[in-house]
Amino acid sequence: MAWYHNFFHGLPQAAWKAAQTEEQTQLDLELLVETLDFGPDDRLLDIFCGYGRHALPLARMGARVTGIDISDEYIAELTAKAKAEKLSLAAIADDFLTMSEANLSSTPSFDGAYCLGNSFSFFARPDMLAFLTRIASLLKPGGRFLAHSEMIAESVLPDYQIRNWQPVEIDGGEPILFLVENEYNPLESRIDSHLTYVRGGEIETRTAQHFIYTLAELRRLFIEAGLLVIDCYGTVDGEPFSLGDEGVWLLAKKI
Repeated sequence: MAWYHNFFHGLPQAAWKAAQTEEQTQLDLELLVETLDFGPDDRLLDIFCGYGRHALPLARMGARVTGIDISDEYIAELTAKAKAEKLSLAAIADDFLTMSEANLSSTPSFDGAYCLGNSFSFFARPDMLAFLTRIASLLKPGGRFLAHSEMIAESVLPDYQIRNWQPVEIDGGEPILFLVENEYNPLESRIDSHLTYVRGGEIETRTAQHFIYTLAELRRLFIEAGLLVIDCYGTVDGEPFSLGDEGVWLLAKKI
């Protein structure tokens, strides 16, 4: 079982949600609207949708959204909100990489897809290829895919940090102290992050794994999966990527 199957619950879940700002979400949405080239009633696929910070606003714009996430808690929250607002939004609790074809076959081809929130680094090469190939298989010809990662080699390695810590403010509650200790495995191109979350007397620990690719490696994987990279941004505002930028946004279309 992959590490992320047992990661997203409890304090890590609360810390991630609290760390997402309205400003960042709005900038993400503006980039999605500009790059995915979708219209009313078009179908969008949100991979690792979380609690729906992108899926809900896009559904309110008139898109028909399908969101997939490993977290039962997030999917329950998203389903309840979509139902209350009578939105065209289907939320599925499953692992996108391994979920049954039967769960996807009833869904028509998508006009666009996206994977944001720094989840685009969970997989070693064989699984990454399978992940991208599944996305391509669900897109219509010419359909676009936007991926975001802060764990590419050109971003994370020039400023590699072994240890870090930061408080995460919680509205109306006690902050969560987040501590990380990283180990880089050069033969696997993987960072193993040992994480500790502290709030009051609560302490929870997790281990996360992120596989590090160069942009050239990702581009080759995209092509092998049937996706052509058409743009590479270094900021959410759409500026071209430069070495050392904190993250990358890759825009591709189905070949």
